[in-house]
Amino acid sequence: MGEMAISLKNVSKCFKRYDRPVDRLKELLLPGRSRATEFWALQNISLEIGQGETLGIVGQNGAGKSTLLQIIAGTLTPTTGTVEVKGRISALLELGSGFNPEFTGRQNVFFNGRLLGLSRAEIEDRFDDIAKFADIGDFINHPVKTYSTGMFIRLAFAVAVSSDPDILIVDEALAVGDIYFQQKCFERIRKLQNSGTTLLFVSHDPTSVYKLCDSAILFESGNVILKSTPRQVLDLYEANLLKRSDTRPDALEIQTSPLSASLELINDSSEEEVAVVTPEVKIQSVKLLDADDRPTESIVSGQFVQVSINILFLQAFDDPIVGFKIRDKTGATIFVDHTFNMDQHIGQVSKNTSINVRFQFQVPLSEGEYTVTIGIADSGYGEGQFERALAYVHNTAVLKILCDKEASRWGGIVNLNPTVKIYRQAHV
Repeated sequence: MGEMAISLKNVSKCFKRYDRPVDRLKELLLPGRSRATEFWALQNISLEIGQGETLGIVGQNGAGKSTLLQIIAGTLTPTTGTVEVKGRISALLELGSGFNPEFTGRQNVFFNGRLLGLSRAEIEDRFDDIAKFADIGDFINHPVKTYSTGMFIRLAFAVAVSSDPDILIVDEALAVGDIYFQQKCFERIRKLQNSGTTLLFVSHDPTSVYKLCDSAILFESGNVILKSTPRQVLDLYEANLLKRSDTRPDALEIQTSPLSASLELINDSSEEEVAVVTPEVKIQSVKLLDADDRPTESIVSGQFVQVSINILFLQAFDDPIVGFKIRDKTGATIFVDHTFNMDQHIGQVSKNTSINVRFQFQVPLSEGEYTVTIGIADSGYGEGQFERALAYVHNTAVLKILCDKEASRWGGIVNLNPTVKIYRQAHV
């Protein structure tokens, strides 16, 4: 790794909680006895982020992500440890941070710009570009307290990226706003990345983390559990969520090693894979078949393929559910479905019974390699919700899509096979 942009060493943050407001006053008047309960939001965080790196920060609400970002941005002081930051930071943190609600949008541009280290002359030179990017019209001259959430984020983001930051922090800010503005934001972020800006990106949207980030960290209860590739981090995050939502979490095991020699993994990646498994089922094999039931590893785009799954049930189940997911090379989900959603019931399965489940579908995907994830659950309810996960295994097979040289050219991820009609309008 090259030069560091951010370095944290043994950083911890403790907040004091008081049961009653008077307890805080008593502690001030009668020192020597603490009347507060300590809550450690961060615990001994050591982390180095290189210049130009884009780091995704993943974790459930309350895990400590926002506290970490506030400490890096300088709006919070750590209880212990040291923080070293090189360069100008621009941060989109909690809604309203850095803005005075009584000021107009125009006044806040100058106010926030000065906080970011810009001179008044620099802000004046950039104001028209900021207003154009925010695209809130005459509201730029109205108090910020009259803005909708989307309007506020538009202006806040426009100001943040206008300062040419060395480090940009985005904490869930892009979760609001219309799709056109989100696309514009991501386009600007990519330009900043290409210019060498370091980006810290918090999002609950896995696809955004896959597409934007070089690496990622998983936060849990104030600790960094893992720093790795976005795919590894998000796979473990998803596995932990499955374990927490399960009605019998002690029965679930999260593995980060090969599951079974009998599982015919086509994928030959040496990277450890994250899987959720129980001793109640065993995925014996996962194979890709063509339309004539012949094993295959490649399919021409637009043709049919079958995902054939052999499962051994070591316990009896009333109506288990089997599903699959197709992911691209970054780990982003392309498609997911399962028997429960498809209203296809497997029915009762006896102990020590093997079944074969085949999903058949046309593959209108662009040329490239995709991986297959297999999931098995016990009893579904609602839409896509399960009482208990029995197995959830990534990279069970690699599907290679070949270009159809006889078909017309197209671009993108999915071939929509459009038709076109052209109508000539009569001259008036």
